Amino acid sequence: MKSTDYKKDYKDLYLPKITPMIIDVPEMIFIMINGKGDPNTSIEFKNAMDVLYGLSYTIKMSKMNGTQPEGYFDYVVPPLEGLWWIDDEIFDGLHLPDKNKLRRIAMIRQPEFVTREVFLKATETLSRKKPHIDSTAARYEIFTEGKCVQIMHIGSYDDEPETILKMEKFIKESGFVNDISDKRRHHEIYLSDPRKTAPEKIKTVIRHPVRS
Repeated sequence: MKSTDYKKDYKDLYLPKITPMIIDVPEMIFIMINGKGDPNTSIEFKNAMDVLYGLSYTIKMSKMNGTQPEGYFDYVVPPLEGLWWIDDEIFDGLHLPDKNKLRRIAMIRQPEFVTREVFLKATETLSRKKPHIDSTAARYEIFTEGKCVQIMHIGSYDDEPETILKMEKFIKESGFVNDISDKRRHHEIYLSDPRKTAPEKIKTVIRHPVRS
């Protein structure tokens, strides 16, 4: 059977063009972990990656020992995503801050068959197989983002402001208002592995919430 590949099957969500577009982001299931600090140097961030990918692959590979959940289908684990903000101010990605001040929610989308019970079973399995990985900070959440503007950024993460300026211009010309707040945040989806990709070729989806 063909595996579900969310990046290819939902191109409107994961493969936008390098020009801005409006999208209504539907309800999706995620495993999330909150964190803070510079992701380039934070041990906490590395640990979060171990947990997010550990849980995601525990669920995906449950088919190998016959413990797959009801409704299971084969799939490619979706890409890492991040919601970013700074305490006590609006962070829209235009002005690069001291990265140590960054707050984040790192998250990976899960297939539709993943329930809270499936998530809890995966945490138990991961803890048993890899006791050095502490998954207590992870949580299961159903997340609906709603109306947004998004764009594909190609290049270094530090060069994102130039791309975000295009989004801001498009938002105004389209009659929308940027709706970034402490509830709706600057959103990035990471399609490239920066360890294996030249900085000028890194692909990142940037998504900002909007309202009429």
